[in-house]
Amino acid sequence: MTIGDSNRARANILGRIRKAQGRGASRPSRAESEAVESYLMAHPRGPLPEVGGDLVARFRERAESMQSTTEEVDREAQVPAVVAAYLNANRLPRSGCVWPALAHLDWRGVGLDLAPRTANGDDGVGVTGAFAAIAETGTLVVASGPDTPASASLLPETHVAVVRAERIVARMEEAWDLARRAFGQLPRAINFISGPSRTGDIEQQLVLGAHGPYRVHIVIVRG
Repeated sequence: MTIGDSNRARANILGRIRKAQGRGASRPSRAESEAVESYLMAHPRGPLPEVGGDLVARFRERAESMQSTTEEVDREAQVPAVVAAYLNANRLPRSGCVWPALAHLDWRGVGLDLAPRTANGDDGVGVTGAFAAIAETGTLVVASGPDTPASASLLPETHVAVVRAERIVARMEEAWDLARRAFGQLPRAINFISGPSRTGDIEQQLVLGAHGPYRVHIVIVRG
């Protein structure tokens, strides 16, 4: 089943549910969407932890405590060079996939063979962006879409994520606020990624790469 087939099947299922509820159209009306937004804005939140100071520094500290590695650059154009340096320093593959949304960067100019597509089982490296990041927990927020396929962050053994400093928010609640404003109707999937995949099921020994990438490297773009 292709992504298009899956989306149509999902739309059909939701349409049948709406019809059974007597709501008619397959998608929410403007009035329904506005009612939901009003409820969310008015609904009181419980106590939130204080997350102050330098959000970028806090995010890096928390991400590294979750076994991610991080670095910063001043401009997006510098990203390919630092990704190549990271892969070379760790003797990792120089080929794999990259989000189509990042295909405009000069990957070949630094000796990387990154195809702008979804990931497959042979990709050693997947380079993605991030919709946002959460300083409180060191978590990446990755939204799926035609130019931002989720598989690039899930299948390769090495996941490199590029996130803009201004998209680092204090807490998860702010990340959801950003998503509602940016998308209106949320995308098919929003993944929260806190470090490499891991499990402690076997003799309580932490094992990385159990269900996804063995390593996560995060490049923060300041400018």
